[in-house]
Amino acid sequence: MRHLSFKSLLVAVFSTIFMFSTVTVSAQHEPEGHEPATHETGHEGEHAPKKEGFDAKEVIFGHIMDGHDFHFFDWNGHPVGFPLPVILYSQQKGLSVFLSSKFEHGHAEYKGYKLVKEEIGEKIVSTDPAEQVYDFSLTRNVVQMIIALVLLVWIMVSIAGSYSKGQGVKTAPKGKQNFFEPIITFVRDEVAVPNLGPKASKYLPFLLTVFFFILINNIFGLVPGSANVTGNIAFTVILGVISFIVILFSSNRHYWGHIFNPPGVPLGVKFILVPVELLSAVLIKPGALIIRLFANMVAGHIIIICLISLIFVFTEKLGQGFGIGSTVISIPFTIFIYFIEILVAFLQAFIFTMLSAVFISQAMEGEHHHEEGAH
Repeated sequence: MRHLSFKSLLVAVFSTIFMFSTVTVSAQHEPEGHEPATHETGHEGEHAPKKEGFDAKEVIFGHIMDGHDFHFFDWNGHPVGFPLPVILYSQQKGLSVFLSSKFEHGHAEYKGYKLVKEEIGEKIVSTDPAEQVYDFSLTRNVVQMIIALVLLVWIMVSIAGSYSKGQGVKTAPKGKQNFFEPIITFVRDEVAVPNLGPKASKYLPFLLTVFFFILINNIFGLVPGSANVTGNIAFTVILGVISFIVILFSSNRHYWGHIFNPPGVPLGVKFILVPVELLSAVLIKPGALIIRLFANMVAGHIIIICLISLIFVFTEKLGQGFGIGSTVISIPFTIFIYFIEILVAFLQAFIFTMLSAVFISQAMEGEHHHEEGAH
């Protein structure tokens, strides 16, 4: 519960900081006695700079999409965060390595490259349109996945080391074992064994790796300023493809025989049923794993950002008083959704693991259908 309270406190603190930083920036851009520029200035008005304000769309997509830096918040108009390494290669310039801060958040060019802000993300391009650029940069999704992987390996190796020394076997479990042992036991007894039976131990390492890797990335995504890795479709596609490969190698001739030649089905119906079954095995099952995880993690983050954005919108459109008043609604609802998202983080890791086990079981159980029918 202390961990949950700490996350809730983080949301409230960051929301307050964001609100006052927005008010400060608005005050700097609109001093007293200053009249906003109008566009009724002939041809000059067409090229006049647009008034800067809070862009909810940019904030939302800036969080759920990938980027080349970690951005926590703005303070007095200056972004607070840290840059990430940019690794580019082109035939004209060769290999270029530098920090993303050289781009000054898209306002500067460096070594013939520039950071372009798009509608739903950003990318690095060359100032020469004819130059082909290959981007191998360590974006925040990549960095966060590496951190999650290192953390997962460290946790499991340290727990295994404790068991090898007899701790948790001859004596009561301690430390990390107390937290992770019930989760591991739950995945084994409620996911692997009921679906895979005698072969549960064979697939348990895969199921545990998938469960904890998704769970750690889900939890990391709830930290303000972090990357929403599991809300990235590329991440979930790779996980879905890996699960599909495991399902494919677990299948047998009975499984594919029932797909291409369903028993007990009239010939005319087979022409309809076979494409449906094949599409289900190759596309629908992996797609269910991919879309379910992606959609649920993106939806929760968008709701949280939209609730926080109400503070900025009311401050900008209606004034500071309405902005402060909106915190009475926005912050409690954000904290509530945050608690729900913690539950969803565990739930989506469990669902992905459970569905993977179910699909693997379906690929292996074809040879038992006749025996079950006899009984």
